[in-house]
Parts: sequence; structure tokens; C-alpha cells
Amino acid sequence: MEQGFDPRSITVLVVDDEPRLVDVLRLDLEIEGYRVVAAANGYEALDRLKDDLPDLVVLDVMMPEMDGFETLRHIREVSNVPVVMLTVRQEESDRIKGLEIGADDYLAKPFSPRELQSRIRALLRRTFTPAPARKTRIIVDSDLMIDFARREVWVRGQKVTLRPTEYRLLYHLVNNAGRLMTHETLLSKVWGHEYRDESHYLRLYITYLRQKLERDPSHPQYILTERGVGYRFRELAEEADAPAPQP
Repeated sequence: MEQGFDPRSITVLVVDDEPRLVDVLRLDLEIEGYRVVAAANGYEALDRLKDDLPDLVVLDVMMPEMDGFETLRHIREVSNVPVVMLTVRQEESDRIKGLEIGADDYLAKPFSPRELQSRIRALLRRTFTPAPARKTRIIVDSDLMIDFARREVWVRGQKVTLRPTEYRLLYHLVNNAGRLMTHETLLSKVWGHEYRDESHYLRLYITYLRQKLERDPSHPQYILTERGVGYRFRELAEEADAPAPQP
């Protein structure tokens, strides 16, 4: 299938305290083929996460008892499931807060069902469709080894877990090592064409990667900033593609 996944195999958890909105989203998503489970608050959402193992979560911010931000913090303690947050707030600070906690996307109410479906498809493509690896195993230096075939990253002898979006971003940076990648290019390749202007997504995920890969994230040696233009992964040595020792 062109989109890289079958909606019939995907379970979506919708978390919102507005029953009417939940019913509308359930109907729209089930028409597309998704299996939908629902929760009316954060506590129910955590139970559904454990019992139904959803492939994606649509999570409202403004909920009683436990709001969406706190719910997301608890989700991220146990799961890397993709999360789209819904909010009536449109301030960039709220969007950034959700993304910093671990949301994968953000949608402001009111929104059209088509827009939500588009965001869900784009997020699932990033999650379930790996970028084809032109280079299999890359030894950047003694600290960093990447095996794209196995989707493994080793930092100073320790295996590091990357979320799907982090992995795709690293893939495009490393396979263009030494070459400047503009903000627009990276956003289009990693998130999708419709995200070209969402530069805060890119800034946050660059920060995430630096925190996982760099010895000193405030003085990066791998992912370099070209101020106001984009990012560049450092040049690879000639022997970067040589077979790596077993970790």
C-alpha cells in the first residue's frame, strides 16, 4: 500500500471529555478503516493505553482532573506511541510545551476531520514507513555508530533508543553528511510537504537528537547549525562504511 500501513490494522485512542466530539472523531476514523477506542479523561486514557495498546493517540489538552499535558507525561514514561494533541489554544508557547513533553503533532480546535486525518496519515507514515537505507552501517567515529538496516544507534558503546521521527531525521542528515539541509527540506522529507513552515518541530527534534548523541549538546560536534538556514551533519571519514565491530 502506498501509504505504508493498512488502517484496518491501526488502533487509534481518542481522549477527550466532550462526548459529541469523541463520537464525531470515532465515526470519521472508523469510516477510514481505523479501529477506535475512547477515553473521557487522562486516567481512562492510561488504562486504555495498557489494555488496548493503541498505535496512535489523539489527546485533548483541556480536560478535568488530569489535563492533556500531564497525561502525556505519564504516557511518555511507558510508551513512545505517536501522539497528536488537540487544543483550543493557539499560542505557540502551548504548542511548544506539548512538543517538548513528547507530542508528535499539534492541532488547534476547531479543525476539520480531513485535517486531522491528514495529520494522522502523515504521522503513521513516519512511524511505519522506514526510510530506505542507502548505507547500511556507518561508523561516524569511536563514539557513534549507526546501523540503518537494523535501526540501531550506538553511542559510546550503549544502544540508544530513537523515536521514529528522530530516526528519520537522523537518516536524512547522515545520508547527506557534509551537505547543508535547509529547514524547509528537512521538514518536507521528515514530516511531510505540509509541514514546511513548522520550524519549531525541527528545532525541538534537533535538540532531542543532540541530547542523545552529543557529548556536550550545547557544543555539538555531529549536527551543526547553519544559522537561519538549516543544519548539516559533519563530514564522514572515508572508512565510515567499513564493517563495525560487534558492540
